[in-house]
Amino acid sequence: MGGSGSKSRGFWPFSGSGSVDDSTKDGNEQSLARVRSFPGATPFVFTRRSSMFFDEDGDLAHEFYEEAIVTKNGRKKAKLKRIQKNLTPQGIIKLDHPCIHVDFPVVLCEA
Repeated sequence: MGGSGSKSRGFWPFSGSGSVDDSTKDGNEQSLARVRSFPGATPFVFTRRSSMFFDEDGDLAHEFYEEAIVTKNGRKKAKLKRIQKNLTPQGIIKLDHPCIHVDFPVVLCEA
């Protein structure tokens, strides 16, 4: 269903050129050589897109609801109606702790 983005064909600095020197062909050396092929690349992610929104009042939340009173058969009933208009995304936020990118090609732990 997606989310990792590892199947995309776009440019990714960890992909490497496919040619690795003979001196770097053992174990993790091969994976680390791929990272060295793009000097500005880092396996860490420092920012991410937030999933929260601001409403008209400046409140921040994942979802917003308003109470709507519905009259059915002479009885009043309160329902919650989800607000989806006039919301602005929070944008890109800085992570407290850097994470490793999901497409980084090094095995971190073998049990």
